[in-house]
Amino acid sequence: MQGCATKGRAPYRGVLTHGFTLDEKGMKMSKSLGNTVAPEDVIRQYGADILRLWVAQSDYTADLRIGPEILKGAADSYRRLRNTLRFLLGNLAGWDEAERVALADMPELERWVLHRLAELDHKVRTGYAAYDFQGVFQALFNFATGDLSSFYFDVRKDALYCDAADSGRRRAARTVLDILFHRLTTWLAPVLVFTMEEVWLERFPGAESSVHLVDFPDTPADWLDEPLVAKWAGIRRARRVVTAALEVQRRDKTIGASLEAAPAVHVRDPEVLKALRTVDFADLCITSAVWLSGDPIPAEAFRLQDVEGVGVVFEPAEGEKCLRCWKLLPDVGSHPGHRGSARDARGAGDSDRGGGLSDPAPVERCARRGCIAAA
Repeated sequence: MQGCATKGRAPYRGVLTHGFTLDEKGMKMSKSLGNTVAPEDVIRQYGADILRLWVAQSDYTADLRIGPEILKGAADSYRRLRNTLRFLLGNLAGWDEAERVALADMPELERWVLHRLAELDHKVRTGYAAYDFQGVFQALFNFATGDLSSFYFDVRKDALYCDAADSGRRRAARTVLDILFHRLTTWLAPVLVFTMEEVWLERFPGAESSVHLVDFPDTPADWLDEPLVAKWAGIRRARRVVTAALEVQRRDKTIGASLEAAPAVHVRDPEVLKALRTVDFADLCITSAVWLSGDPIPAEAFRLQDVEGVGVVFEPAEGEKCLRCWKLLPDVGSHPGHRGSARDARGAGDSDRGGGLSDPAPVERCARRGCIAAA
């Protein structure tokens, strides 16, 4: 009121109000009830970023609730985001700009990720401008845990670990990881202030820079590709049925890992079936093989109620285990210079798939996925 009286306007450009802060049960905090939550106690136990994350996850247009269980949920969300960023850091080690791949030369999966980033770019910018912290964080969290950790990273980790260092697919994946790194760190910096600075300096140690001095990267318009996204929506729906079917087999102890399977996938929609045949669907499902069919879905096939027209019949994979990519394939052990005892090479193969790109001894390999070329 003083500003309006003396200067004819309020002494600020905008005002943001929020609801009252309550405990987990919706009760007003009171020392007599012993249900107060002191910010310094939260920071001491979890760190300042968890407290900031609780704010970002809350709908401040209504009363806000806070308590031990709510903070545990915020800490879990933080941990999952941190694991996503650790994956990026680990797989970007030794990155060189000479590896960068142009958009036109990228596989469809990488172009799908870039489309999702273009969609998020608009949502993040408009969300922050409107102080919609909850909407921004939810969109980024769902992307990081659903689209990246549970799908893209899961599919591409074999290319990152097993393909030759100069293979086009691995270079394209690393290019996308570099793009993801710059966008996720800058987009999350207003919320996870200390963590994003830590991640930034971990990748660029000693650099005279800070993530908080970097603008949001511009997003090229040609990253948007609606036809590609429509195609991959069908592919991902079919994949969801396959992964659910394999989870049943894993739960029943029929298989220990998805690479022990070579399921038959029956698809009723000819457009979806056509799309599946244009990609390496076995790679996407992380199986040793996949048999696609447009025949009527057998009665015994596994289905999901919310995905119509897709049925999966489990079949075990046949062949020997490639000690580089771990697929069970008929051609393993038949290539000169890449024969070896599985017993002798088991240790080398296991550590190799965990991130190395060379073997201390010849091991049985398959001819796919660049396993021989990577030697």
